[in-house]
Amino acid sequence: MADTAGAAGSGTDTVLVVDFGAQYAQLIARRVREARVYSEIVPSTMPVAEMLARRPRAVILSGGPASVYAEEAPGIDAALFEAGVPVLGLCYGFQLMAQALGGTVDNTGAREYGATSLSVVRPSSTLFEGTPTEQQVWMSHGDACSAAPSGFTVTAATATVPVAAFENDERRLYGVQYHPEVLHSTFGQQVMEHFLYRGAGIEPSWTTGSIVEEQVAAIRAQIGEGRAICGLSGGVDSAVAAALVNRAIGDRLTCVYVDHGLMREGETEQVEKDFVAATGVRLRVVDASERFLTALAGVSDPEQKRKIIGREFIRVFEQAQAELVAEAGAAGEDVSFLVQGTLYPDVVESGGGTGTANIKSHHNVGGLPEDLEFELVEPLRRLFKDEVRMVGQELGLPEEIVHRQPFPGPGLGIRIVGEVTRERLDLLRQADAIVREELTAAGLDREIWQCPVVLLADVRSVGVQGDGRTYGHPVVLRPVTSEDAMTADWSRLPYDLLARISTRITNEVRDVNRVTLDITSKPPGTIEWE
Repeated sequence: MADTAGAAGSGTDTVLVVDFGAQYAQLIARRVREARVYSEIVPSTMPVAEMLARRPRAVILSGGPASVYAEEAPGIDAALFEAGVPVLGLCYGFQLMAQALGGTVDNTGAREYGATSLSVVRPSSTLFEGTPTEQQVWMSHGDACSAAPSGFTVTAATATVPVAAFENDERRLYGVQYHPEVLHSTFGQQVMEHFLYRGAGIEPSWTTGSIVEEQVAAIRAQIGEGRAICGLSGGVDSAVAAALVNRAIGDRLTCVYVDHGLMREGETEQVEKDFVAATGVRLRVVDASERFLTALAGVSDPEQKRKIIGREFIRVFEQAQAELVAEAGAAGEDVSFLVQGTLYPDVVESGGGTGTANIKSHHNVGGLPEDLEFELVEPLRRLFKDEVRMVGQELGLPEEIVHRQPFPGPGLGIRIVGEVTRERLDLLRQADAIVREELTAAGLDREIWQCPVVLLADVRSVGVQGDGRTYGHPVVLRPVTSEDAMTADWSRLPYDLLARISTRITNEVRDVNRVTLDITSKPPGTIEWE
C-alpha cells in the first residue's frame, strides 16, 4: 500500500491512522485492514486540512511516548473533532482528544504498564457491547484522564484510572486509554471493529484482491511505458513484488537474481526452477559471489556489512541495466525502475517510520547507496509478511514460494557474527541445511515463523570429539513464532528434535562442536542477530 492517497482516491473507504511516534502505529493500521477496511498512516505533523482533503471515513489517533504536557509534545488541531469525521483516540491520542475537548488529563504519577484489568461500566456502549464487563487490556501510560469532556459518557475504568474510555455517539468521537491493537488486549479487535462498523458506519469490503488491483494500477501509473528490473532474492517478498509488477507491465519486467555467494544450500537452483515456472517472468542469473566476498573481506561490523551488501546489489543491478539497454539497441527504452520487495518492518527498523529509531539498516532501505540512479518501485512497502503471503496466494503463486520461511536479502552474511569468508559460509550452509531438513521431517515448517542458524565465527569453545580435544565454533538456533516480524517469541521446539539437530550438526559439520538455543523474544532481541 502506497504512502499516498491513491487508493483512497479510487473510492475505497479509507481510515487514516495519525502516527504520534507510536511503537504500534503500523499495527493499528494492520488491525484495521484485518477488519477488511483500507487504512493509511499519516504523520502527526500533517495539517488537519490535508487529512480531511483525503476524505477519510474515520481517523484513529495513535499512542506515543510523549506526555501531553511536555513542551514539544506533538499535538492535534481541535478542528479535526468539529469536522464530522468519526475519530478514535488510543492512549496518547485519547489524552490529546480529552485535553482538546475540555476534559482533564493529570500527571498523577500513577502509571500503568502491561496487562491491566479493565472494568466496563457501560456494557451496552458502542465500543464495548458484547464484550465482558471485566477484561484484560494492555496499558502503557503515565498521564491519565480524570474527567471526560462535556457531552461524553465514561464507559470504562481501571483501579487507578477513573476514565479509561469515553464515547460521544452524537459527535461520533471515541477514545480508550489502552492499546486495543495488541494481542494482549483480549477483546481489542472487537473494540476496533465496533468503532469501524458501528461508530463510523464502514462496511468491511477491502480484500487482498483490492490490494492487487490497487497496486497494479499504481505500478502502471508509476512505470508508464518504461521498463523495470526486479532484484529477485528467492524469498517470498521479492517474489510477490515481482509477480505484481509482472501482472502490471508484463515482459517489460526482467528479474535479476544475484547469487551473491551468501545463499543457503540449493537456493539458487530452487529460484531458477520454481519461480520461473510459476510466473513465466524473464529471469537473468548473475554470479557475483566473488565480488561480494571481496567487498566483505575483513569486515565484522554488522551495519557496515549491510551497507556493503546493499551497495553491491545496486552496482550489480546497474550492470544488468546497462546490458539490457545495450541488448535493446537504439530503439529500446531505458531501464530506469528497480523493483524491490521492501516490507514495512524493514522501513521501521531502518528508521523510516514517524519518530522511530534506526534499529538496523536493511540493505534495501538504509543500506542503499546515496548515488542510486534507479527509481524504486516498492509495492509491498506498507505490508506485513502475512499480508504479503495473502497477496501471493491471490496472484496464484505456489505454496512453496508463498509459505517459504523468511530469508534476509543479505543472506548468510548477517548470520555470521564476524568476518564473512568462504570457509565460514560453507560451515553455516551445512548446519542450516541440517536444521531445515529436521524441521521439515518434524512437520514444523508452517508452525514456526523462521529458524535462523547463526555461526559465532569470532567465538571458539573447547570440546571433545573422538577422545580428542577440539576448539571449534558454536552455532545458535533461533526458532521464532511471529505474525508480522514486528514482535516475536521463541519457538518451544520438542527436546528430541533439538537433540537430533545438535547431534547431526556436531557429527557432520567440521569445526562446529557446540549447538546453543536462543530463547530471547523480540523485543528486546531482533529476529536476526545482525
